[in-house]
Amino acid sequence: MGNLTNLKPVISIMKSNSRYLKIGALLVPAIGIVAISAAFISCKNKNNPTPAIDKVGHVVVIYLENHSFDNLYGQFSGANGLSAAATANVTQVDANGNAYTYLPPISGTSAFPTNLPNTYFNIDQYIPSDQETPDVLHRYYQEQMQIDGGKMDKFALYNTTAGLAMGYYKTSLLPLLGMAQKYTLCDNFFHSAFGGSFLNHQWLIAAASPVFPNAPASMVAKLDGSGNVITDGAVTPDGYVVNTSYTVNAPHPASASAATLVPNQTMPTIGDRLSDKNISWAWYSGGWDNALAGKPDATFQFHHQPFAYFAKYADGTQAKKDHLKDETAFIDAAKNGTLPSVSFVKPLGINNEHPGYSDVQNGESHTVELINDVLNGPNGKDAVIIITYDENGGFWDHVAPPVIDKKWGPGTRVPALIISPFAKKGYVDHTQYETISILSFIEKRWSLQPLTDRDKNANPMLNAFEF
Repeated sequence: MGNLTNLKPVISIMKSNSRYLKIGALLVPAIGIVAISAAFISCKNKNNPTPAIDKVGHVVVIYLENHSFDNLYGQFSGANGLSAAATANVTQVDANGNAYTYLPPISGTSAFPTNLPNTYFNIDQYIPSDQETPDVLHRYYQEQMQIDGGKMDKFALYNTTAGLAMGYYKTSLLPLLGMAQKYTLCDNFFHSAFGGSFLNHQWLIAAASPVFPNAPASMVAKLDGSGNVITDGAVTPDGYVVNTSYTVNAPHPASASAATLVPNQTMPTIGDRLSDKNISWAWYSGGWDNALAGKPDATFQFHHQPFAYFAKYADGTQAKKDHLKDETAFIDAAKNGTLPSVSFVKPLGINNEHPGYSDVQNGESHTVELINDVLNGPNGKDAVIIITYDENGGFWDHVAPPVIDKKWGPGTRVPALIISPFAKKGYVDHTQYETISILSFIEKRWSLQPLTDRDKNANPMLNAFEF
């Protein structure tokens, strides 16, 4: 093709209305130039094809615990982080709306000074990130009060550890930082349901809240006429389970009263949709086998096992045996190249970054190992790994969540990483996503019917990829 390999002159020539075009000393029919340019473009695309979503063979979702975006990635270059926070969204106020002089003293530890300025502060200088901090309050009604209509100014007020909600970790020290820098970090990703781990695990697989008709009165929250909490509870007055509760199936704590165990749920899950199309999937949980055997690890979290709450995966069903597995089975499958099409991975408590019984360094180091097991294994070449946090854990973030569903959420912003050969490299994605965007992505890849209107309308995260 000679000097026609330069696309710009070809495009310029194509814009001419002449029947014949002059290229150097040659007079060439215009229609021939169009044909040559089309052939060039076709050849170029063939040699450098853009991958399509159907090239994704494996999706791996690693679900971590309890950190807001600003709490971990507030110092990430190019992200909407701490330096972008407006003073009005940083300054915490008391019940009367008056700004604190200092942050309320942090309870549960003497590691922090009692005169911390009323702003965000670095946790590492007082408790290194390889050590546990006290837990921070994260519950359904309280998170809505913390957000305060988008002002983001009552995280310290509605919190058992008070000022700790304003703490952040040095982004430069995170074990996952290298992965975030190499692939895609989403800085506008929100957990889908207000509150804590229990409810957000349910939304991850069902895009809906579980129900407990006729729950014991001791479990039901009491509200005033304006909807404000008088007495908190695990179940809303209209029968939805929103705070930590345990399933009637195994495993659940031996000490749990039978009357308080959540009955089997029957709404559809992403597992059902996948099974209906004979697409392989599994939920892998750290410590699962030991918990089923009646000897749970001290940090095993019973309420982090959402499929166990559903009738289709109840005790004695083949589906429970086929799809609910131990994390060790995931590691073996990743190394051997036998991963199912969709994997959900829930690390054991000590490895999930939850304040109070885990720490950031240990949790993220474990996650890096899981990522490398996938990327270095035979399935790594067509895998999409999505890492996110079930909720913010009560930690402050400066970005007001979007108002999509006033009853359910989304809640506060959390980190999300997209790691894949198909992911954009070194990219910060500012597109608005939420937890159930993960469902939307899976549904789009395998042409599945949405579970509810929420996942139907959720952005499927395609902007994070080279598709």
